[in-house]
Amino acid sequence: MDLNQVTLPVTDFETAYQFYGQIGLKPIVYSQGRYARFELPSGSSTLSLHVADHAMPPGMVIYFECDDVYARYEALCARGVEFLNAPRDEAWGWREARFKDPSGNELCLFHAGQNRRFPAWRLPSAGDL
Repeated sequence: MDLNQVTLPVTDFETAYQFYGQIGLKPIVYSQGRYARFELPSGSSTLSLHVADHAMPPGMVIYFECDDVYARYEALCARGVEFLNAPRDEAWGWREARFKDPSGNELCLFHAGQNRRFPAWRLPSAGDL
């Protein structure tokens, strides 16, 4: 099984559409200002936007993995993206920089290395999936 896409609710479709292009996603579907789908710079998963009355509930975060969080952070800052925090090393072994899209959906640039799938606290039976 593989993750195909995540669809985000957005309150201002056109602003969100421009924002996701600004952070480097490539639009592949655009439907009447209500739905769009983007390819990410790497991998096979996609991200969709759909008009909604509300953004995601607090506590949900979309993670974008990249090899060099600081370089991506600097590039996005240069494009006017405002971050909640600069890249920092977290206690769980990931380097993260968090920001929000125009609808208030929380996003995170991260790099986890081996800790992405194989942290020290991984369940012994997890290899059986």
